[in-house]
Amino acid sequence: MKKIKLGILDQSIIARQDTAVDAIRRTSALVKLADELGYTRFWVSEHHNFPRIAGSTPEVLLAHLAGEAKRIRVGSGGIMLPNHSALKMAENFRMLETLFPGRIDLGIGRAPGGDRQTASLLNPSNTFNDQEFLQQLKDLRSWLTDHKSGEGNYDNIIAIPQAETVPEMWILSSSGGSGYFAAHLGMALSFAHFINPNGGPEAVQQYRQHFRPSELLKEPQVNVGIFGFTSEKQEEIDRWLAEMDFRMLWIETGARGEYPTYEEILEIEYTPAHLARIEYNRKRMLYGTPDQMKAKLLQIAEDYDTDEIILSTFADDFEAVKNSVTICANLF
Repeated sequence: MKKIKLGILDQSIIARQDTAVDAIRRTSALVKLADELGYTRFWVSEHHNFPRIAGSTPEVLLAHLAGEAKRIRVGSGGIMLPNHSALKMAENFRMLETLFPGRIDLGIGRAPGGDRQTASLLNPSNTFNDQEFLQQLKDLRSWLTDHKSGEGNYDNIIAIPQAETVPEMWILSSSGGSGYFAAHLGMALSFAHFINPNGGPEAVQQYRQHFRPSELLKEPQVNVGIFGFTSEKQEEIDRWLAEMDFRMLWIETGARGEYPTYEEILEIEYTPAHLARIEYNRKRMLYGTPDQMKAKLLQIAEDYDTDEIILSTFADDFEAVKNSVTICANLF
């Protein structure tokens, strides 16, 4: 049987009637559990102007999470680089690498992590231009490696502190476009199947074919992120699926206000358009009993020709999340 390494992507979702404090405490508890269970890495995301997501500053949260755990790699899944100064991100992650050498991942995305207006406020100079993003990546790598790449614009500037080790650099992609950046720069690639369930294996194949070795990475490295949930109880799986069906629609339509109860969700009459979207969104998820989950994890690993999967589990019931995480760890 193929050996699978599992990681977790946590977005610090604020459960119904909870607060942001509760959400961050859950994230903190989850990284400790993942560390104990032998997960490979634990990533947190950057979102803005989403009232139900507390995770807006991974570079701050990671310092706490790495201290809470003992072994597991922690990282950003990801830093939305166009929202930031590349130099400041180099300094942030060099500080993290100084504090926790050999345990930090710098996952980088180019999406806003929210709406365009919010992104413009985060970085007024952001033009949403691919070439500028590519240069940011080159500058960031140059600062993290003390200009060994020779592709940065500012050789006279040093990112402080000068750490002895370099974070693993991952490019996040949901369409394949950023995969070419990862291949060109010799960085690892994480495909977000939980965002786009179509074309991922082909995008990964293109990345591998065009990969150019770098001082940071000699061979292509790939993982795939996907929503996932398992339980021994079918009723818990059914509940998770019903809540996820609604949650995805709720997020996509920009809904605000109080999140409905499970019982209220069951009373909703979806339109044909909603049902079509639900069918599409389910392709972004893996779910089922432990045996079913194991088969699906092995299949997604085969589809992407990778041995590493990052699971993201949205659920208001934290005990159900911990149970799912524990079962998945024991599957392999």
